[in-house]
Amino acid sequence: MKPVAVFRHAPQVSPGHFTEYLDELAIPWELVAVDEGASIPASPLAFGGLCFMGGPMSVNDPLPWIKPELALIRQAVAAGVPVIGHCLGGQLMSKALGGEVRRNPCKEIGWSEVFATPTPAARHWLGGATRFPVYQWHGETFSLPPGAERIMTNDACANQAFVLGPHLAMQGHVEMTEAMIHDWNRDWSSEFAQAERLPASVQPPASQYAQLEQKLGAMRQVTRQLYANWVSGLVLR
Repeated sequence: MKPVAVFRHAPQVSPGHFTEYLDELAIPWELVAVDEGASIPASPLAFGGLCFMGGPMSVNDPLPWIKPELALIRQAVAAGVPVIGHCLGGQLMSKALGGEVRRNPCKEIGWSEVFATPTPAARHWLGGATRFPVYQWHGETFSLPPGAERIMTNDACANQAFVLGPHLAMQGHVEMTEAMIHDWNRDWSSEFAQAERLPASVQPPASQYAQLEQKLGAMRQVTRQLYANWVSGLVLR
């Protein structure tokens, strides 16, 4: 079975539940530690699928690995190798496929309620879920590339997820674990320095931790439905 390549762009932004899910299904995966200087593969054909994680940088930054990743995404889509993107990863997919990435009207940090679009594609990918919590940490957002279909939205950020055939791009972080949430709030605590000026879409850590187990559980149900659909398209050989 071909492995899934998992691209990590920052040490704090681990694949979290995504690789836990692959391990449950005995699907092999390989970490491409871009944050440690790993080179970007020249071709997607050695992999059953490609997964791109998040990071604090922008896809519009002049970083040496961004153009190779964009090219790899385009090759994968052309070859029918499924691609999945989380936050920055979703933005990379949008830009690679002809969309744009720009500043969102507001930052989203913490838990937000997300809604499924009333479409057959959303029902397929989300298993009938219509509203659910998703963990967020972003200041930019993507547009829909040509041919893509929005399946998730909310008031703070219109394009929460899109699909294009077997490919799934998400703005939120459905891969989160409880440990990751605590780590991010510790490592990026500067986001909450001026608490009195935070918009409603930015939750301070104490608010994020309220009912944390229940919110993670509700998101996990949707996460596993999304991952199950994506995994079903993997190129096995």
